[in-house]
Amino acid sequence: MPFNVFSIVLRQWIKKPSLYALFLPALTTALVLHTHLAKSQPYPTKPLRLIVPFSTGSGSDTLARVFSNGLGQTLQQTIVVENRAGAAGNIGAQIAAHATPDGYHLLLVNIAHAINVSIYKNPGYEPLRDFAMVSLIASGPALLVVHPSIPAHSLPQLIRLAKAQPGTLHQASGGNGTFTSLCAELFKRVAGIQFLHVPYRSGGEALSAVLSNEVNIYFSPVSGAIHSVKQNRLRALAISSAHRLDLLPDLPTIAENGFPHFEVGNWYGLVLPAKAPVSRIQALSLASQNTLHIPTVQQHLKTLGLVTIGHSPEVFTSFFAAEINRWRPIVQSLPFNNE
Repeated sequence: MPFNVFSIVLRQWIKKPSLYALFLPALTTALVLHTHLAKSQPYPTKPLRLIVPFSTGSGSDTLARVFSNGLGQTLQQTIVVENRAGAAGNIGAQIAAHATPDGYHLLLVNIAHAINVSIYKNPGYEPLRDFAMVSLIASGPALLVVHPSIPAHSLPQLIRLAKAQPGTLHQASGGNGTFTSLCAELFKRVAGIQFLHVPYRSGGEALSAVLSNEVNIYFSPVSGAIHSVKQNRLRALAISSAHRLDLLPDLPTIAENGFPHFEVGNWYGLVLPAKAPVSRIQALSLASQNTLHIPTVQQHLKTLGLVTIGHSPEVFTSFFAAEINRWRPIVQSLPFNNE
């Protein structure tokens, strides 16, 4: 074993330093072998920790638990999901950024991870500097839903109503700068209309508000609103993806309603602390991509209105940088600011 060779060399060097030159080749070989063995050790050999920077029951949490079960099967190892919610995902991201970069501390990110750097002056981390992208897991659009009392049964009718009665329609969101608020903001800009924005502390509260008719409109994640739509407790007018959703095949896209380039979706990805070993980043990326081919995982994510992706670290990194640049001018133009 390399350690035995190293100990022999060390003892001989202590006894007689002149023998150092004689044993130098053996020492070099021992160190090289030791490094090779360290790199070739199996991974993972213990449970992994997946930090979800949002609350239990959120869309991110639901996806994390579905995906982590599949990833655990792929890696033949336990994945422990840990919810560390707060500050629009910044608290969990800060914890993950400062975790030991050994490949055992993972972070689930979504679109907020790219948006927050333009909202917060000091989020406590720099996403492209402090994290290594592993794989883009899935993405999902938003449903534009209204309370059934609103006299609009199509997107054109809603736009006409908003123009005829400016400032009377109230639009909920899960908070300033969240996916639900920015999706609505982008739509209002392209449609040339205004809603009165009412931010809530979470997507769950926003959904409850529109169900109770406290507000009129909400750009909801599919998983949050689809059951209420099918129960006729909410009316879906359009979807924010480029193509129709299999779960609601009769629901047109916003693009089909006269806005051909409109496409907005929340996405979810896996990252590690920036200094994690490259071999483990690649191993996790491959395992993530294989996990997304498990039929039960695919089907469960599909029921959440999500499309599986599985991009490589390189593609995910480029995509993430593009998302930061896409949302920065929109965020900076909004009338709010967070420290």
